[in-house]
Amino acid sequence: MSIKAHPPHQELHIPVLLDQTLESLQPQAGESYLDLTAGYGGHAAAFIERTGSPTRATLVDRDDYAIQRLAAFADKGVRLLHTDFVSAARQLVEEGAQFDVVLCDLGVSSPQLDQSERGFSFMRGGPLDMRMDRRQELTAEKLVNTAKADELTRIIREYGEETPATAKRIAAAIAQNRPLKTTDELAELIKHEIRGKWGKTHPATRTFQALRIAVNDELRQVADVLPLLPKLLRKGGRVGIISFHSLEDRLVKRYFAEQAASGFEAELRVLTKKPIDGATEDVHNPRARSAKLRVAVKI
Repeated sequence: MSIKAHPPHQELHIPVLLDQTLESLQPQAGESYLDLTAGYGGHAAAFIERTGSPTRATLVDRDDYAIQRLAAFADKGVRLLHTDFVSAARQLVEEGAQFDVVLCDLGVSSPQLDQSERGFSFMRGGPLDMRMDRRQELTAEKLVNTAKADELTRIIREYGEETPATAKRIAAAIAQNRPLKTTDELAELIKHEIRGKWGKTHPATRTFQALRIAVNDELRQVADVLPLLPKLLRKGGRVGIISFHSLEDRLVKRYFAEQAASGFEAELRVLTKKPIDGATEDVHNPRARSAKLRVAVKI
């Protein structure tokens, strides 16, 4: 059975660490599958191909554009949930649903980055949006133009992992140059502010990451979903989590370490002592270079 997530002429999203997730999670014929961040269906298509059981698969995404692209799966009997992964996980737990394989790919999808109107990337001019769920009110523009300088400093320092001095300097520049409407304006402002003080990485990279995390409440989402994962797994079920920056991976690593140290009370057994690294394991996909995959099994 083959399912295409979207027609071939539309944006191509190459799933990160696809071979490695298949090898680690070992989907078997007839097994159930939950993708908490289905995106454009790259991972889902491969996993459902292996299980051959689309009616036992559930795909989740909060991006309406992604949900539209996943319509081909729904036509095959796959269940689609248009919501964030924490809300979906809570709903499924309340329903008593359990799965043999669960995957959570925490990255921004390639089409989201490539669509200038989504405002995720400073490489493409567009509105300061950055919402994964376009139904929510908070945008990057609203955050940039209304937050106090101290709050912006905190966001850029904590979520962008900038140095305190650099975060404060960028926040002050933003506050002094409001209103800012586009990704170009913000990127150029930061570039001007940090001129001569940066290397290969664009100086706006960390600030854009920080704003995206804040707008989408990404770290709270990760922290809240982790303790729900064992409840979503059948005994012997496997879960894989792909993270893309140290803040996410730190949360996953800590949770898995707590499980490993829980003895007889542990719900999961960690299968990856060290994360599978996209920089070395998925070298042909440039967007995999910061990816890390961690895997565990329900005891």
